[in-house]
Amino acid sequence: MVDTCAAEFAASTPYFYSSYELEDESVASERQKVLILGSGPNRIGQGIEFDYACVQASYALHDLGYETIMLNCNPETVSTDYDTSDRLYFDPVTLEDVLNLVDKEKPIGAVVQFGGQTPLNLARELESSGVRILGTKPEAIDRAESREEFSRLVDSLGLTQAPGGTAASLEEALAIAERVGYPVLARPSYILGGKAIQLVFDPESLRRYVRERVRLSPEHPVLIDRFLEDAFEYDLDAVADGRTVVIGAVMEHIEEAGIHSGDSACSIPPIKSKPEWIRAMKEQTRRIALELGVVGLLNIQFAVKDDKVYVLEVNPRASRTVPFVSKATGLPLVRIASALLVGRSLEELGIREDPPTLNVAVKECVLPFDRFPGVDPLLAPEMRSTGEVMGLGASFGEAFYKAQAAAGTPLPSAGTVFISVHDNDKQAILPVARRLAALGLRITATKGTAEYLWANGVWADVLRKVHEDHPNALDYIRHGKVALLVNTPLGRESQMDDYLIRDAAIASGIPYTTTTSAALAAVEGIEARLAGHIFVRHLQENPRRGV
Repeated sequence: MVDTCAAEFAASTPYFYSSYELEDESVASERQKVLILGSGPNRIGQGIEFDYACVQASYALHDLGYETIMLNCNPETVSTDYDTSDRLYFDPVTLEDVLNLVDKEKPIGAVVQFGGQTPLNLARELESSGVRILGTKPEAIDRAESREEFSRLVDSLGLTQAPGGTAASLEEALAIAERVGYPVLARPSYILGGKAIQLVFDPESLRRYVRERVRLSPEHPVLIDRFLEDAFEYDLDAVADGRTVVIGAVMEHIEEAGIHSGDSACSIPPIKSKPEWIRAMKEQTRRIALELGVVGLLNIQFAVKDDKVYVLEVNPRASRTVPFVSKATGLPLVRIASALLVGRSLEELGIREDPPTLNVAVKECVLPFDRFPGVDPLLAPEMRSTGEVMGLGASFGEAFYKAQAAAGTPLPSAGTVFISVHDNDKQAILPVARRLAALGLRITATKGTAEYLWANGVWADVLRKVHEDHPNALDYIRHGKVALLVNTPLGRESQMDDYLIRDAAIASGIPYTTTTSAALAAVEGIEARLAGHIFVRHLQENPRRGV
């Protein structure tokens, strides 16, 4: 026992850790209790949002009359504050430690769906060891996590998924990629944060990926999926009680497909989507949730390409977007899910329909690149953010502008914009340049981009490339003469130039975008700022719905 009152008087908030000794200072009560498994150590690629979910679950279950027991091992989280739960055990989230704690405390069951992938991976072994898993059953979790089971599930419901397969060897991986066609997304199964996921364009890159980034075997397969180029991506968070499904929100990603959902800015409600796409995603979510028998939270990722909705991934657990959705809509998803885990129904809780969205909410990630000099800030399928912020507004522009300011990269309302984009992105960047010029910002560009803008009626001053004479683009950035950088990868021959430009922007605190979609969103934010449409808005303006 760790005495939080230093023996000055009897502590009501002690916490505990395990050791291999004979003495036991933990005295279990006779109350009905629930064990909540935390997310373990936090790291880049694993969001603190799972800690939010565990804390909210502890509060909700306590309010429902249960003694809450938290098992987690990270001192930098709120779930390991000694007054968050009724009892805190500061132990690793491993099978041995969980079983020891179950034997000691004898809870009615364990909650695995709020702590991310770490506790979820223990669900099957815990159940086979006699531990009751509250909420969605382990077999349903496996149906969603296993590639073969997931494919059969999607096919049985008549839904669409990107073609792909599971490879246990390099030869199988190459054969699947050849069958579905490059580019492909390659990733290990049962991962969180897009760890070791990579966009692969050719057989040699796939060989290098398998050789350097994964350990291929029948026990550690790699998933190979056709990459849906130029698709719109979405996240959807829902809560279900096994009979009814309520959709918390549909979130539209601002960055293009191929950027990890944890790194992509997203908007509630979707701003550039057809209503029939949204209806299809909601209907498919309800069918999947009921087929799996989900009790608690569910996150599904979709893509839309050529008006066809693809199911990318199903996660029968809390997602990193749950706090964002809860605050944007006033629907406390984790508290609702916690009540469902112990037998309540959505009807009993008075939650019968999807919540309306009164404002536009934009989630933006916080990236750690200023702490890691020399690391290229290009976003990719592997998650790199270390936090999130939220902007709330009456319009997308207002919400996006606020989100950028909260993330520490406020958008400029005057000054010089430097644009340097890949040939494939020039057509998409043209409306961005036109609108920035109309707002009175000066446009500068590398020669190729400038010539394209000239040909289409937009004036841009030419800046020399990094390897050319001084003053060049790098000098302008380092001396604070650039207010906004728009830079998309220019190909292998210009890779070092791009990297140096982006690195200098980070070191100088200059806001930057590496996708054309994010550049367009930035324009809308600047337009809202210059129009005087930035106002203080309170989360409390959203009515709270549910428990």
